[in-house]
Amino acid sequence: MRDADRTKQLLLAAALEEFAQKGYAGARVLDIASRAGVNKQLITYYFGGKRGLAQAVEQAWEAQEATFVRPDQSLEEMIAGYLHATLTNPLITRMLVWEGLNGDDSLRKEERNSHDGSSDVTELTRRQAAGELSAETDPRFLLLLFMGAIAAPVILPQVARRVTGLDPSSQEFEACYLNELQLVARHLRR
Repeated sequence: MRDADRTKQLLLAAALEEFAQKGYAGARVLDIASRAGVNKQLITYYFGGKRGLAQAVEQAWEAQEATFVRPDQSLEEMIAGYLHATLTNPLITRMLVWEGLNGDDSLRKEERNSHDGSSDVTELTRRQAAGELSAETDPRFLLLLFMGAIAAPVILPQVARRVTGLDPSSQEFEACYLNELQLVARHLRR
């Protein structure tokens, strides 16, 4: 791996950790660079600044998402992919929570090509037309329902532990929770 590629990857990983801990507004370029072990000017050089770095972090998530979500999968398989990715790497979810808590969606407003959920609604609508979801289901709200359910163990790990008696980062929790989420998805069929 070239030094430039390695440096970019270090910066992306450090930025994700900082954004997950402090939110976009609270994260500082100097802290991100320090965590990555590089000069802070490299953030501007490679990403055009903090905003570009945050957008690159989201694009990296979208690239990862493409590795576990395919249109030929069943809804249950897609849920499994999202749940596994969220539980094994909760940082992107934490970053999105900060964005929501701060009421800051400025990154998405400026980057119209960013993943805004509309393609997910389109995919659920396609599945509905194919008979995988009942006609009375509203794909927009179903998307929110599953996003919230998948994020819940990351957002509320203490509640997940208290309610289930399981550590939400354990494989046992993931298997049991996935079973329940897939059961819900099966009940949504026509």
